[in-house]
Amino acid sequence: MSGHSKWSQIKRQKSVTDAAKSRVFARYARLIALESKKAGGNLSAPSLSVAILRAKAENMPKENIERAVAKGIAKDSGDLERVLYEAFGPGGVALLVDALTDNKNRTTQEIKHLLITQGVELSAPGAASWAFKKTSDGSYVPHEPRIDVSGTDEERLQAILTELDEHADVQRVFSNARGYENTGD
Repeated sequence: MSGHSKWSQIKRQKSVTDAAKSRVFARYARLIALESKKAGGNLSAPSLSVAILRAKAENMPKENIERAVAKGIAKDSGDLERVLYEAFGPGGVALLVDALTDNKNRTTQEIKHLLITQGVELSAPGAASWAFKKTSDGSYVPHEPRIDVSGTDEERLQAILTELDEHADVQRVFSNARGYENTGD
C-alpha cells in the first residue's frame, strides 16, 4: 500500500499551495518595497496603502508586509523599476506584461526568451497597448471587442500565461482575449 498514506497526500497538496502563495507574496513584497521607497515609508501614501490592501486581500502576513516596507526605505535597497512589455500571442491576442525588476536588461532577455520558446515575439512599445485602456489603479482594461480564442490557440495562450505567471519579476499580465483579461493578481 505504498503511496496511499494520508499524510503523503496532504504533504503533496500543501507543497503545491505553499509554492503558489510564496510566488504571490514575493510579488507583493517587491511591489510594497517599491511603493515604500517612492513614499519614503509613509504608510498613508495612496500608492503604498493600495499595495498593502491588495497584499492583505491575498492574506499576506503582517510581518511580511512590515518587512517589505522596511526594505523599501532601507539605504541598501535595490532600485526596482517598473517595465511594461508588449507582445501578440496566438490568434492575434494582445498581451501586456507588467514587470518589476532590479535589472531591466536581464528581465527583458528572460521575458524575450520565455516568449520565443512559446512561439511569440516581443513587440515594440505601443504596438499592443492600443488595445487597452489604463485605469486609475495602474491596471489595464481591454477595449471591446475582445478576441475569442479556442482550440490550439487557447492551449498555447494558457501555456504562455502560465509561463509568464511563474516568472519572478512579472507582476501582472493583461490580455484582450475573452476570459483571460488579467492574470497574476
